[in-house]
Amino acid sequence: MIRHDDQPEGRAGVDESPGPARARPITVTVIEYDESRFNEQTCTRPGDLRALILRPTVTWINADGIHDTRMVQAIGDAVGIHPLTLEDIANTSQRPKIEDYGDYLYVAIRMLSPDSDGEFQSEQVSLVLGRGYVISFQEQPGDAFERIRERLRAGAGRLRSEGADYLFYALLDAIVDGYFGVIEVFGERIEAVEEEVVADPDRETLQAIYALKRSLVALRRSVWPLRDVVAELERGDSPLIRESTLVYLRDVYDHTIEVAETVETYRDTMSGLLDVYLSSQSSRMNEIMKVLTIIATIFIPLTFIAGLYGMNFAYMPELRHPWGYPAALTLMAIVAGVMLLYFKKKGWI
Repeated sequence: MIRHDDQPEGRAGVDESPGPARARPITVTVIEYDESRFNEQTCTRPGDLRALILRPTVTWINADGIHDTRMVQAIGDAVGIHPLTLEDIANTSQRPKIEDYGDYLYVAIRMLSPDSDGEFQSEQVSLVLGRGYVISFQEQPGDAFERIRERLRAGAGRLRSEGADYLFYALLDAIVDGYFGVIEVFGERIEAVEEEVVADPDRETLQAIYALKRSLVALRRSVWPLRDVVAELERGDSPLIRESTLVYLRDVYDHTIEVAETVETYRDTMSGLLDVYLSSQSSRMNEIMKVLTIIATIFIPLTFIAGLYGMNFAYMPELRHPWGYPAALTLMAIVAGVMLLYFKKKGWI
């Protein structure tokens, strides 16, 4: 049974308050299709799903929202999903994983999308592949699957002529393609930070570097387990995935490798930028210390002269000389000028 105290994990960078999500009912849409037929409807009675998945057509059941555990339980009971799988579906803090229950495959994956703040939103998507059907559970409405729905409605491409395993691949591929949009946003942010580090780094630049590093760590946690999930799928151990579909899953695996390598490259880049920032700050501090040292060095003999002629002895030789004060100032100016010329000749200033 699903634990009713499980709460959906909020999207990154989004208000995680469960109020609006719980107020919105779960929407279950069912798409049935084959090469010549297509039907799309909203399901209000989960008990009808059993009859739908037994039809000879391919059936795609999509549930927007998982906060109503009773509805998720009803869908699972109608289709025949194991209670442990239903518990994993409701627990949205799952690490990306794959489980083979014989008559169906369960895959938990993170779906990412860029947001307006330069960060990314993350939500868990659960996919269940059975014989002739695919079930997808999402935390929020609005996703990367609309393009697939449009292709099914238009009858474009191979979707309408292929089986449920190809639809499963198409959904997985759409999720992985969303990672590239996030990667592109990160690339633009890194370029902007690079320009700041080279031009005029400040404390805000350091904060931007650390913010990017934290985001890349969060992205890495989603990408690397995803690679393992797709690798297990493309090995072809499940009879639910045909040999002809494995070729496409290998392409998805290549995409996950590309995303993972890009994330690692970006992490190395951010580490390099942090080193450059610290080096620039150290160089700036060295310049400041050099200027202060030169100033202090110039004032050492001047202080000595001022201290020497500032002693209040009654019988000092130049103490009562009418030109004593101008002579002392002239001597100080000459000493300071000679030292400045010497420092300039040495290239210190």
